[in-house]
Amino acid sequence: MKNSLLLALVIFLGFGAYLNAQKISDGQSIDLNGMSVTFNILNKESIEVGGKPFDRYKVSATVKNNSDKSYNIRLSSFPQIVSNIGIVELDCINATGAKLTSKKIQLKMKAQIINVTYSAYDKSGKFTNSTIPVTGSYYFDAGDSISDNAIFIVPQGEKPDVSVRSLK
Repeated sequence: MKNSLLLALVIFLGFGAYLNAQKISDGQSIDLNGMSVTFNILNKESIEVGGKPFDRYKVSATVKNNSDKSYNIRLSSFPQIVSNIGIVELDCINATGAKLTSKKIQLKMKAQIINVTYSAYDKSGKFTNSTIPVTGSYYFDAGDSISDNAIFIVPQGEKPDVSVRSLK
């Protein structure tokens, strides 16, 4: 009884995430909470995977922050793993994922890199200054754009069936 209730809850929560998703097609822009999301097909070719015919699409996605709101994640002074830097996610429902290709594109906040200078002794015992790049924060300011490309492999004769949803 507990297992079936838990399974129903997991299915409900997973389905709820996709209720907020909207369909998007080639060349279309959609407004999500003040962010303009654009999806484009850049290239199409027919391929064969495991003896079956498929269509291989190179696609591009762009999100532009048209709102007055900026998104920021400031990191603390100790090593920190941040996994919630996604802004929007485009999911190709009919993508196969064959040949290590994508099934989704997640557009993520930009990283702010800070050069940190530190002093230390090198192997020869000499005191030296060195500089390393460190991620200080993640941001997506008003007016900024973020783009990414991916490869989707779909059954031959089908176009990518893509939905988009906001992660913020």
